Amino acid sequence: MLEPVHLITGVSLVDGTVVDVTVAEGVVTAVRESTTVGDLHLPGWLLLSAATEPHAHLDKAFSWAHVPQRYGDLRSAIGNWLSYAGTMTAADIHRRARHALEQYLAHGITTIRTHVDVLPGPDPLRGVEALLALREETRDLLDLQIALLTREDSSDSLVIEAAHLGIDLIGGAPHLWRDPEADTNRLLDLAEQLDLPVDLHTDEQLGAHVLSLAHLCRQVRQRGLAGRVTASHCVSLGSLPSEPLARIVGEIRAAGIGIITLPITNLYLQGREHPAPRPRGLPALQALLDAGVDLAAGGDNIRDPFNPMGRADPFETTSLLITAGHLDAHSALAAVTSGGRAVLGLPPAGPTVGSRANFVAVQAASLADALAGPGDARIVVHNGRTVSRTTVDRQTALTPYPEPTVRPA
Repeated sequence: MLEPVHLITGVSLVDGTVVDVTVAEGVVTAVRESTTVGDLHLPGWLLLSAATEPHAHLDKAFSWAHVPQRYGDLRSAIGNWLSYAGTMTAADIHRRARHALEQYLAHGITTIRTHVDVLPGPDPLRGVEALLALREETRDLLDLQIALLTREDSSDSLVIEAAHLGIDLIGGAPHLWRDPEADTNRLLDLAEQLDLPVDLHTDEQLGAHVLSLAHLCRQVRQRGLAGRVTASHCVSLGSLPSEPLARIVGEIRAAGIGIITLPITNLYLQGREHPAPRPRGLPALQALLDAGVDLAAGGDNIRDPFNPMGRADPFETTSLLITAGHLDAHSALAAVTSGGRAVLGLPPAGPTVGSRANFVAVQAASLADALAGPGDARIVVHNGRTVSRTTVDRQTALTPYPEPTVRPA
């Protein structure tokens, strides 16, 4: 593994053209009509930009087996999580998070932003320290951003301590706290003081009455923080009538706030209190895209109290964006690739000249086939080096086999 890749040949792009892709020092230097055989010769494979997971919870990943296994809404998930969080050690977090990163990498995700809780107990930053160590261990394999998920009672001094340890962003969920506006202002104050971007869990509740995003937009504009603030979830946008929706989407665009939608977790958590009709936990995706808002999509939780499912696969997310979010295939793919990198403040990646040489190659005849999940055979390249290769040998009673050779008597 980690073999350098200088030339990928015979591979198909999304538009169906078959090309050779030249890479030098982790950057794409040429894309031209296929004529030769290179380091990776991939006829019948589709070459896509490596995916981005813009919103993960690595400290929670694969904890479902350790918590009270009760299915429920956001509040019950928080309660189930807190019953276990106080018992976690840094070693436990490191082990489960490392397993999650292995899954992300195998599926073609090489850029991840993870939130990490301020934990109960005498060492509230043990999760931060575990993930910072993991970030260092995996720096040659993937890009990992760490956002501190503050609690309502997290002191300013604790956030400052986490910043000095090396977190990348400040986060929190002020829409769930007693004074959302005051707490939003406090987190933005700290971010400005520490010169860190912000990613807030925002309006993870259904209903047009929940819209703390409007206050966040005003604050970001007043402070001149365009491009440095992200709002994750924002599911209440999906409950707004057309006129107020257009108004708030315009405010989001004017403020320069990136939006992250998280379909699998919010489809699981939201709407349980509405027996009929049951709304879906998604923001107004097409309205955001039509307004030119940077939109990213991610998988959020993996097999924890907030989502007992999840497989760390970007195509799981794109499939939900198409079936539940009613996006087309190209828009869905953009949300987990270029849109994710835009929201995370990263330069472009993928098979275009000048972009970072971050790819996932999939055995598929078309984009629709790839997003539908034809199988797990994938080759993943990060900064011009192969970081994962998965092969699949599938045989069924319907698999055609060549006719047996009959030797003459």
